[in-house]
Amino acid sequence: MFRKSLLFAVALATLGSLRAADTYTIDNAHSSVGFAVKHLMVTTTKGQFKDYTGTIQYDAKDISKSSVKVTIKTASINTDNNDRDNHLRSPDFFDATKNPDITFESTKIVKQGLGYEAAGKLTIKGVTKDVKIPFTINGPVKDPWGNTRIGVEGGLTINRQDFGVSWSKTLDNGNLVVANDVKIDLVIEGIQAKK
Repeated sequence: MFRKSLLFAVALATLGSLRAADTYTIDNAHSSVGFAVKHLMVTTTKGQFKDYTGTIQYDAKDISKSSVKVTIKTASINTDNNDRDNHLRSPDFFDATKNPDITFESTKIVKQGLGYEAAGKLTIKGVTKDVKIPFTINGPVKDPWGNTRIGVEGGLTINRQDFGVSWSKTLDNGNLVVANDVKIDLVIEGIQAKK
């Protein structure tokens, strides 16, 4: 009898160690997907995407078992200027009608210095490239309503030409109207899915 109890306890412990990572969904009300790019090489124009969804699988004990998957609606781009936003949605830039989604799906997450790094596939305008996103994690914490939340902040810089977002004009001094390098800033709050 004792032997059966011992085996049962070991089995339970094993199952506990094999548990899946916790699932968090992005809380858009407390998140932002922003970007910044030089205009005429003298100022920085900022904007964000307003419509996005995603899930984070987070294993606090083993970050390598974590993952992230995000979909951003290109038509939701917002720079607080309607004419510019419509141009960005056009075939000159994102061609939002033909390419409604920007996606990122991690392939590996590792500890990196004081933070972490998510390697994965970023797809913009139908072009997929391998990228690495350094990030930090805060939490998990319980909110006043009993939900568990985490915060993830990170970002990267990409060359928009690599993804076929290639419209540009050159000024007399050689500067571009829109720079090629685009800084992407991610501030994400995830809320744990109910079990």
